[in-house]
This record gives sequence, structure tokens and C-alpha cells, in this order.
Amino acid sequence: MSQEELRNVLAEADQATRVQHLFDFMRTHGSKYYEEEVTQMEHALQTAYLARAEASDPSSTAAALLHDLGHFLADSLDRPINPTKVDDLHENLAADFLRDFFPPEVTEPIRLHVDAKRYLCSVDTGYYGSLSEASKKSFHLQGGRMNDEEISAFEQNPYYRLAVRLRIWDDKAKEVGKDIPELEHYAQEVAAALLP
Repeated sequence: MSQEELRNVLAEADQATRVQHLFDFMRTHGSKYYEEEVTQMEHALQTAYLARAEASDPSSTAAALLHDLGHFLADSLDRPINPTKVDDLHENLAADFLRDFFPPEVTEPIRLHVDAKRYLCSVDTGYYGSLSEASKKSFHLQGGRMNDEEISAFEQNPYYRLAVRLRIWDDKAKEVGKDIPELEHYAQEVAAALLP
């Protein structure tokens, strides 16, 4: 299913069916590794698991689960992009795609989660060392450390704190063999986060 086909299906579906179509799309495109030791699906599930444990609100869990949907969307193209070799701008792909279906509390942390990595590496000198090798590669493609003006602008964004939390969950969600709930476990929370 293409991005446009998925968008059309979601636009016509009720809440529960929207969630199932999103999850089906994730299942279809979630088996890639992109130089990490976990698949994109495993990474999404681990991020959602961490979000639920700490934040326990539907918007945070939905943002965590869907934060890399842009990679799934890019993978659905005729020529998929490897994000450790070319910046696929997956944060914008996901946020732009999801904004018709979810509120800003979901889409804006997703849009900002790449900048949040740049921000954390700029304000915390040890943060870069905690990144996976694949994340370090993409970090340089995504712009590297922020300068003072970029840091200030990022901190002015009303969603920056949510984005930083999402980023921290994202960076921790790469544990091989972690025993976590399956995708369906998050259906109710994702449905609750949808726009009416």
C-alpha cells in the first residue's frame, strides 16, 4: 500500500479501523534494520513500552510508537532510502502524514525528535557517546550539534520538552531480545490519541 492509498483509507475509516490500517502498514514495513540490532518494529514497540512506563498518557505512547513512521513511509517508496546514508527527513514525513489524524501533542514531538537528538548532544557533552553507531551516523547527516541560536530556538518551541522525552526513549529502545508487548497491546491508546 502506498502512502497516498494509506492516507485515503485512513480518511474514510472509523477510529478503530484507522488504528488497524496503521498497524497493518507498520507490520508490512517494519522488518528493516537500518544498521541497528533491532528491527524498526521492535524499536517502535520498545519506544512505546518506555513511554507508557514513564508518561502513561495516550498521546505520549502514540508519539513513541509512531515516531519513526516516516521510515516506514519512505520504505514504501519505489526506491527506499537508507537513513544512515541519506537523511530521509523521516520526522517530517511522519508528522506531515499524521497531522490529519492526530493532535499536535502527538505529531510535534515526532517532528522534533531528530532536532531533540541534536539538542541533547549539544547541551549534554556525554550524550553523543550514548548513541548507537547507526544513530551517530544519522546524527551527522541530520545536521550535527546545534549552535547557540538553534538551541535557543529549539527551547522556544512549546513541544520541545515532549520531544526530548521522546528522544530519550528512542535512544534507549534498541535492546536485542527485549520481552515487550505486541503491537495490538497499544491499539486502545493509539485510538484514544486520535482526533475525533
